[in-house]
Amino acid sequence: MHASVSAGQRPVVHAFDSFRIETGEADALARLAAARNLKRQRCVTLLDEGQYSVVQLETPAVPVEERVEALRWRLKDAVDFPVEGAALAVLDIPADGVRQPGVLAVAAAATVIGERMALFQKAGVDLEAIDIPELAVRNVAVLFEEANRGLAFVALTDGGCLLVISFRGELVLARRIDLTSGALARADAERRQQLLERLALELQRTLDNFDRQYGYVSISRLILASEFDVPGVVAALAESLYLPVLAMDLAAVADFAGVPELQGLERQAQGLMAIGAAFRS
Repeated sequence: MHASVSAGQRPVVHAFDSFRIETGEADALARLAAARNLKRQRCVTLLDEGQYSVVQLETPAVPVEERVEALRWRLKDAVDFPVEGAALAVLDIPADGVRQPGVLAVAAAATVIGERMALFQKAGVDLEAIDIPELAVRNVAVLFEEANRGLAFVALTDGGCLLVISFRGELVLARRIDLTSGALARADAERRQQLLERLALELQRTLDNFDRQYGYVSISRLILASEFDVPGVVAALAESLYLPVLAMDLAAVADFAGVPELQGLERQAQGLMAIGAAFRS
């Protein structure tokens, strides 16, 4: 995935490729690097689910430059890896001007980060950043935001279901739901209806809890990216949720005229994580 992002302009997608992993990730990355001349590009990669933790914490009463170390020790009981030397990033949750809702701390073990860096180094690719799926989805979600309104975004892929809520360009909440697009595709009509009803219930519960916790954030709508039956899933959720539900169509927010294969909504959903990573600014 190759894209360019400029402030105040629509992101531009220049290329979208996939390479089969045959003898290992390093081999696939090396072939991709050779095919797309990645050695001249700065690249972003995403960690896999289970390789990192996202924890909401109170904002520490210390100078900004000391926040990371102050939060590091608060994470000791919240993660299953040593916090000493762990990679840690802090994301501010937009406030309402009265109270500070806290921060999101993103942490990954030093060994996980080291292995990912070594993978790219072996392929001779310049790695600019290591990110997480929640922020990749956030990068796409914010393109659909309305001024001073929150946005709910659901990514339903073969890798799982991820709900992200953004506000003023920032990630406020992320939650994984136990469902995949593949499970919907394999289910018969009755079972599929049950799965969609359960998804709608989980989303509604989360939205209700969000409204109680962040009453100052008014969510305008829910955008769905799905690898399976986009119209059917949109219709099922719209029937159960109080929010307007719309299908994600990147044509509304990005320019990919040079990549015609992204015209299909399900193909857009398949590439969502790569697209979001490439939209990192």
